[in-house]
Amino acid sequence: MELLTSESTLQFAADAAASGFFFMSPWRSLAAKGCFTTINTPAYEGEMLTGRFQHDIRHHLSEAKRQGIRHPVVVGAIPFDVRQPSALFIPETSHFFDRSSFQRQVQTHGSSHNDILRRTALPEQPEFMRMVSEAIAATASSQLDKVVLSRLMDIVTEKPVDITGLMQQLIAQNPTSYNFHVPLAQGGSLLGASPELLLRMHDRRYYTHPLAGSAKRDSDRERDRAAGQQLMKSQKDRYEHQLVIDALRHVLQSRSKRLAIPAEPELLTTGTLWHLGTPIEGEVSHAAENALSLACLLHPTPALSGYPHASAMQMIAKLEPFERDLFGGIVGWCDEHGNGEWVVTIRCGKVAGNRVRLFAGAGIVPDSTPESEWRETGVKLNTMLRAFGLN
Repeated sequence: MELLTSESTLQFAADAAASGFFFMSPWRSLAAKGCFTTINTPAYEGEMLTGRFQHDIRHHLSEAKRQGIRHPVVVGAIPFDVRQPSALFIPETSHFFDRSSFQRQVQTHGSSHNDILRRTALPEQPEFMRMVSEAIAATASSQLDKVVLSRLMDIVTEKPVDITGLMQQLIAQNPTSYNFHVPLAQGGSLLGASPELLLRMHDRRYYTHPLAGSAKRDSDRERDRAAGQQLMKSQKDRYEHQLVIDALRHVLQSRSKRLAIPAEPELLTTGTLWHLGTPIEGEVSHAAENALSLACLLHPTPALSGYPHASAMQMIAKLEPFERDLFGGIVGWCDEHGNGEWVVTIRCGKVAGNRVRLFAGAGIVPDSTPESEWRETGVKLNTMLRAFGLN
């Protein structure tokens, strides 16, 4: 598919942002509408090129092409727990579009008035802090170095949420993020403004940019710069970040002909946070690799679960009073040639009518404190709350 900038294509993208699949990226932005077929196969062992998940993806892409879809593409979301059903589909129509052209045409009129009937934290602050305290104690053992704990916020509004206006606000407030909208088969939408690229692949080359370690930004320029520098010097955050990088190096080495990882992280900013990030690039050793096989190899990274993975998942299941479902999963696309892009499903929410559920998480390591992790997750929730005009 060629990248299009025509007025009709940009309108197609605007429609997809409200009701179809929409994925806006600095690399390639994709809009899609309609559904040729759904793919619910769990992504468990999706990194195995001869496994069931990869077989089903190839089969559905081939069938779509046979049925007349010229450039079939798989789009959608994969949950945090890859044993659960995927939320993927092959759209009937899709177009790449120019992100800059689309951003220039986005018109925001502020959030239309919509009274909040109820706002509920899950869990509430005392319980979340107790969870964090237990996790901190667990990281003192040799079985667990880091665990990511999350919390939700449930909102009930007087009127159904205006998805078009919400997406416009998200895009305007987070112009450098990966903005996405995914229609869900059970109704409603998954949408957000993720700052974190899990995997981009083109031909045999791939790129990933994991984030771990964060600090709140400041409206004062000098204090803001100081907050970024303090994050870069933070032993706690550098330790948390290095755990992620070491884990990715371990899993990528066996599948790579070439792998380049910088020795030091860099600072990345969103509208509300500083992050530590490390840009990683490489080239796969096997020509059959594709964007989904590599994404499944990496997902979930220690930035979303913890390290070691198995121990972290056990701790999450023990402490979190809910299923993450698609939160903390991945969103993106993969075409018939294996090219594609997947981002981590954070700074996000689910919207169905007048009901909204928001998600945020934080990495817990030995130097964490319950108060700071509650504040950090609150700052992360603000990306979505700002779009609703609720921060």
